[in-house]
Amino acid sequence: MYTGPKRFYGSVNLDPTRTGRDAGKIAEEVIAHLTSIIGADVTITLEIQAQIPSGASEQVVRTVTENCRTLKFTSQGFEKE
Repeated sequence: MYTGPKRFYGSVNLDPTRTGRDAGKIAEEVIAHLTSIIGADVTITLEIQAQIPSGASEQVVRTVTENCRTLKFTSQGFEKE
């Protein structure tokens, strides 16, 4: 009896101008196969990192922070350095 690998992990960088398309492709071509396994516990985490050399405006900080709160991000924040 074949006993295959018991864990999968993966990380990929997405093009920020094509995130929806790329995430949809990942959902169809990777996640769907993993979630089809009976008893599989699949967790998906989206991580966003942004370097902003000129600094984010107060409006952007406020908007992104409020949107993250509304979308129930488990962690988020802006840093000065």
